[in-house]
Amino acid sequence: MEIEKEIVQSKFENSYQKAIINIVFTQSWLMSNMRQILEPYDITPQQFNVLRILRGQYPKPATLNLVKERIIDKMSDVSRIVDRLVKKDIIERKVCKSDRRAVDLLITQKGLDLLSNITIEKMQGFVGNNLTDNELEKLNELLDKLRG
Repeated sequence: MEIEKEIVQSKFENSYQKAIINIVFTQSWLMSNMRQILEPYDITPQQFNVLRILRGQYPKPATLNLVKERIIDKMSDVSRIVDRLVKKDIIERKVCKSDRRAVDLLITQKGLDLLSNITIEKMQGFVGNNLTDNELEKLNELLDKLRG
């Protein structure tokens, strides 16, 4: 659906303004869809992001700083997210063997199983249903170009 219809605005001052509003609106739409997909699994998009990072490191552990560097939402309180995931037995926190001041984070088998249940099809469905593979490639190129 066109952004004008979604936000009930007949016109924009220019293409720049329309693009900015469209990107912000689309980000909100994507996060809402993602929350709906993740809700049955009792995790948030931020927790999902931490789990993806830890799965990427697996079987090696990751430090809290590494997770902070890689997390998509830089405003997230990674320490609290980790605390919640530890309570759910989805990740483990251990003292780093090489540096006793550091803490290692490791995804558990329960966490790996959880991620495998959140299928690619579910995550891709709300985007892939509306765009072809070629359009998705072009979208990725444009988004990369936008960020410089």
